Amino acid sequence: MATFIMCGKYSLEALKGIKAERTQKSVKLIEKFGGKVEAMYAVLGEQDLVFILDFPGIEEAAKASIALAKTTGIAFSTSPAISVDQFDKITARL
Repeated sequence: MATFIMCGKYSLEALKGIKAERTQKSVKLIEKFGGKVEAMYAVLGEQDLVFILDFPGIEEAAKASIALAKTTGIAFSTSPAISVDQFDKITARL
């Protein structure tokens, strides 16, 4: 499994649909694409939501990101992430 950071920005329409049930449906949708939710945060600033997710690969992460945007109206951007320890090992060989 690979780690991905998914950031979401509410549209005006998406704000109207905020409720716990939509969150649970979103978790189920992530799982449908082989994902696992490690953490979900509501944040202040440029983004409104930050999810830490594990997926088998980039294709599954992309499908989940697009499906979430289509069903929630929230604009998501999704990026792969590696731990700092892993980053240090990679860069040590440079």
